[in-house]
Amino acid sequence: MATNVFANAGKAIVTNRLRGSGTEPLYVAWGTGAGTSAQTDTTLFTESSEARVAGASSQVTVGTTNDTYQVVGTMVAGGARTITNAGLFDASTAGNMFMKGDFTGVVLATGESIQFTNQVQFT
Repeated sequence: MATNVFANAGKAIVTNRLRGSGTEPLYVAWGTGAGTSAQTDTTLFTESSEARVAGASSQVTVGTTNDTYQVVGTMVAGGARTITNAGLFDASTAGNMFMKGDFTGVVLATGESIQFTNQVQFT
């Protein structure tokens, strides 16, 4: 079963953005470690060596008009690996984790990719 969380640091990003400061969390990253995502997490489970990818952001409607922040980004495997979690960050390296999700491992060969659609709905 997949677990998706809006990280505590992500909440700080939102309040900074409302005040007109901070950086939009556009950077998609993936990891290969095991675990269950929690709001207190600040990193992925064993972030992989591929560079984070700047995704495309938008507002989408899930329940109420424009209630969801969405970032879509595609990552390509630099080697054979099993991807078990992914997240959004506000920087291409280090930075703050906005959201994170874990899932059943996806086995990839070199050059294969995953397109992630990351959504945080404000309800």
